[in-house]
Amino acid sequence: MTELPAMETRALLLVDLQNDFIHPDGAYARGGAKSAAIAALPARLKPLADAFRAKGGLVVATLFTLSPGRGGEPIVSPHLRALRPFIGKGDFSPGGWGQQLVDDLAPADIAVEKVAFSAFYMSRLEWVLRKSGIEHLTVGGIVTNGGVASTVREAHVRDLGVTVLEDGCAAFSPKIHDEAIAGLKPVAEIATIAAVMDGL
Repeated sequence: MTELPAMETRALLLVDLQNDFIHPDGAYARGGAKSAAIAALPARLKPLADAFRAKGGLVVATLFTLSPGRGGEPIVSPHLRALRPFIGKGDFSPGGWGQQLVDDLAPADIAVEKVAFSAFYMSRLEWVLRKSGIEHLTVGGIVTNGGVASTVREAHVRDLGVTVLEDGCAAFSPKIHDEAIAGLKPVAEIATIAAVMDGL
C-alpha cells in the first residue's frame, strides 16, 4: 500500500450498511433480496472500524433514505421502484430503525443521509468531511457497483484520496462485484481489510 496521511485526516466510510438492506427483518430480506456476501460485511468490517476509532480516525456512515411523500408513501426513484417493487411505507424512513446503521457497526462518529447512489449527491457529506479535516477515505459497504462505485468516483473528482476495501464491499453477484472493483482501479487504491489493518 502507498503511504497514507495521518489518522486524524482519514475516515472509514461505511456505505449503506443499514438494517433495511442487511438485517433479517429489514425491507430487503422481507422482499427476498438477500445475499450472503452482503450479510457477512458488518462482522468483517467491525475490527477495522474499532481500529480506526482507536487510532484517531473517523467512522462515517452513509444512510440511504426515502423521504415520506403523499400519504406517507416513500418517494422512490423510478429505477429503484422497478428494481425493488417491494419497497413500501416506512422502509428507509428518516430516523427509523430500517434506515439506521446495523448494530455490529453502530454508532458511527458521523452519519449522513443520502438519496441516490452517490453519497455526495444532494447531501452534506463533502461539507462534513472538509470540516472534519478528512483527506482520505477507506471505503466499504454496498453495493460495489452502485453506492460504493458512485461515491468513490465522486470522491476522486473532489481530490479526496480513496482506498476501496475489496473484501469489505459486496454486490448481489461475485461477477458484478469483481467487475466493479476492476473498474475502480484507475480512481482508487484497492486493498484488503487485512492490508489496511496492517497499515494502521
